Amino acid sequence: MIVRSDAGAPEDRAEAPSVAQILSAAVEAFAEVGYHGTSVREIAARAGISVAGLYHHFASKLEILYRLIDEVMDDLFAITAAELAKAPEDPVAQLRTIVATHVRLHAQRRRESFVANTELRSLPDELRLAIVAKRDRHQRLFDGIVLAGAQAGAFTVPHPVEASRAIVTMCTAVAGWYRTDGPLSPDEVADRYVKLALLTVGYRVS
Repeated sequence: MIVRSDAGAPEDRAEAPSVAQILSAAVEAFAEVGYHGTSVREIAARAGISVAGLYHHFASKLEILYRLIDEVMDDLFAITAAELAKAPEDPVAQLRTIVATHVRLHAQRRRESFVANTELRSLPDELRLAIVAKRDRHQRLFDGIVLAGAQAGAFTVPHPVEASRAIVTMCTAVAGWYRTDGPLSPDEVADRYVKLALLTVGYRVS
């Protein structure tokens, strides 16, 4: 898990391992029994720290959940945008890149992604809307590529925006079923989903 700390002073840096332990433990618990089925005591026990030690870093279970989801969304956008920046200025190549990146991240960090997707509903409106805004920003990366491809004639789908949303939904769902001990690697799943995405936008896959 990528953990951002405001590590500046030595005492801040010393706190980082505990924060990482708490977030990792919370992901495991939330993925197994859900946010509402998990207690602060359970997270602390899984992290190997006291409840008081947990509260030293986080004011509440809700703050832990928001931190998890917020980081997942920030990482997803940053990594996807960085990979997209390396791709040729061609809608087909860009769609291949963005889909493959999205799928790999959801397979490699499946528990974090699964929690972020399924427990968004557990956030209060203000926090949920902040995450939705970040999710929409990520969606617009896909929308722009599919629209550009449709306008250029590379994609023949009659409803590009709806197709773009369908692609993101399909790729995001990987976090719900992918298993590291399954028959396919993240790269193999990504390759298959790239082909499915191209078919969705009406591009003939060779």
